[in-house]
Amino acid sequence: MSTPIAAPASSALVAAAGKLRAGRPSTLNGVHTLGDGTDAFAARIALIDAATSSLDLQYYIWHDDLTGGLLLDALRRAADRGVRVRLLLDDNNTSGMDGLLAALDEHPKVELRLFNPFMQRKLRVAGYLSDFSRLNRRMHNKALIADGVVCVVGGRNIGDEYFDAGAATGFIDLDVVVIGPVVDEVIASFQSFWDSGSSHAAGGILKASTDADRARLVGLGETLQAQPAAVRYIAAVRESRLLSDYAADRLVLDWAEARLVADEPVKGLGNVSSSDLLVGRMSRTFDGEISKELLLVSPYFVPGKAGLEALLKIAARGVRVRVLTNALEATDVGAVHAGYARYRNKLLAGGVQIYELRRQSAAGASMTRMLRGISGASLHAKTFAADRERIFVGSFNFDPRSAIYNTELGLVIRSPRMASELSDLFDTQIPALAYEVRLGAGGDLEWVEREGEVTRVLQREPGRTAFKSLGLGVLSILPIEKLL
Repeated sequence: MSTPIAAPASSALVAAAGKLRAGRPSTLNGVHTLGDGTDAFAARIALIDAATSSLDLQYYIWHDDLTGGLLLDALRRAADRGVRVRLLLDDNNTSGMDGLLAALDEHPKVELRLFNPFMQRKLRVAGYLSDFSRLNRRMHNKALIADGVVCVVGGRNIGDEYFDAGAATGFIDLDVVVIGPVVDEVIASFQSFWDSGSSHAAGGILKASTDADRARLVGLGETLQAQPAAVRYIAAVRESRLLSDYAADRLVLDWAEARLVADEPVKGLGNVSSSDLLVGRMSRTFDGEISKELLLVSPYFVPGKAGLEALLKIAARGVRVRVLTNALEATDVGAVHAGYARYRNKLLAGGVQIYELRRQSAAGASMTRMLRGISGASLHAKTFAADRERIFVGSFNFDPRSAIYNTELGLVIRSPRMASELSDLFDTQIPALAYEVRLGAGGDLEWVEREGEVTRVLQREPGRTAFKSLGLGVLSILPIEKLL
């Protein structure tokens, strides 16, 4: 069983971390926000290319596209120069990648594990029919650890839509690069998942790679970089100054206390009590201590009965509670919107303010350094903040699936700057980028749309057609809320 590797002092990442932390209290962590998709991709490529001893990665989604291929190529090149690479993937989204993953796993310096794998590789729906209780539990964690001293944690999966790589539909998302003592907590969490009963060595599941698979892996970078879209994107990545700023001690870091909040991997087997779930720990982290303000940014927002009661209780204490989620026109999962919609009236009546991100007005929008919109954007960032003092950045959606079935991971960061920045967004930019949902005089919902000096009040939900209304109506009466 493999274990974490301590990087030598000669590691460029270790040396740079030492310079950045010099003179700082040992309890503080250096945190750099990645709101821009290109910078987020550049950070990952830069850390993989700079690693000298080890790379540990765990992801829910890894697409076989431009950015996914470039990152796989970077991992293969790291392994070629002797870096030990461990890659833990949730198996729910690896369809069609078996040959490529098998070729990577066969590299002597690479270890690949699959979380809750499908034993039926071709017809996966058959696996759900025969083993639903296990396969319904997924690893939603997103983390990259380089040389044991720096990590990237947040909401982004690996795929073009997460990195502004020209996808038709992109995601507004958020990650953080972190150095400091909390990295050891992230390493320990990764190791617990790596060793868990839900993680299986890929070699025992995937068929051996073919000559074509191995040739594709070796030529992946060259093939992708020859594409016109890749040339433009790679040029933009090369313009990112993140690694040079990191190495030269110029990287802008927020120095703050931080702690990991993560599910235990046994959640993937269903062997965990409700009090040990990440949602319970989040509640204990934020609930009793909130005195003035609670901000929730969640693309998939289905509070459920317990979440509804908790938010109403907080609002009843005089705390200002504001929520940003996707509007119907911006969501990529209609069933989740149907689940969310049934809670809007009660939340609003209880004093919770709701904003729904507008798809079309996300084009070209910039939410400072924390969130950045792109054409046709949909919200994917998961972040919560309290009292302009503490902020959570991670993979947790405010919905039953994150609470009950998926494992999640994130950081609670005591950073007045980061928390205040999110609060300022709610005060300034979000009202112009999102519909404000409110109750009208008769108790019906209204959507307030602001365009410059013009304010329009819409009586019908934007993006709702007769066909969508029928579909959402059917979804709303199905007993599927716990699966959302």
